[in-house]
Amino acid sequence: YRTNQKEWKPTFPAFAKARKRIETLFSQLCDQFMIIRNYAKDTDGLFTRIVGKISALTILQYINYKNEKPIGRVKYALI
Repeated sequence: YRTNQKEWKPTFPAFAKARKRIETLFSQLCDQFMIIRNYAKDTDGLFTRIVGKISALTILQYINYKNEKPIGRVKYALI
């Protein structure tokens, strides 16, 4: 809920943090990995491309984790 809505209730901080992380990941997948533009011909190709892009994102997060950098900054993980 937003603060100006009728049935507004305060958000549990752990849920808010998790939701922010998930929305950031979706944004990165859409912008940096261009998950919307995939040019797949059939569903198997679509699933293969999506799994490949999610795997790439996971590997970049792991590289950041091992190098003690923020895991959300995948754009510059290999620098």
